[in-house]
Amino acid sequence: MVKSMKRYPLSLLAASVITVASLIPVPEVVIPDVPLYDKWAHFIMYGGLCLIIWWEYLRQHVRVDWRRAFWGAVVAPIVMSGLLELAQAYLTTTRSGDWLDFVANIIGVLLALLLVSLFLTLRPS
Repeated sequence: MVKSMKRYPLSLLAASVITVASLIPVPEVVIPDVPLYDKWAHFIMYGGLCLIIWWEYLRQHVRVDWRRAFWGAVVAPIVMSGLLELAQAYLTTTRSGDWLDFVANIIGVLLALLLVSLFLTLRPS
């Protein structure tokens, strides 16, 4: 764990911020008149988390171990988001879990994976 903290500090920070933001009571805010505002926020949070994980991974590795990177940069954020949605539904009284939030999280992670795959395919060797 200490090794991960040294190698992936921004990823751990982003995951921690998302975790705290997902479990604290929502403050009263004026929500912009944007359709599906909440879903866009989930999409951006988890897409951003996935991109940060990939960025830190690629900074430290010359070659990509796709199996290992897939588990750490794709599966882990998706599992984290599902667990947080369940925690919101069953462990808090001020939040509610939403399957559409979970879908938005997955779409954000998968789009980040697509962007990273395109980047790796198109970058000069």
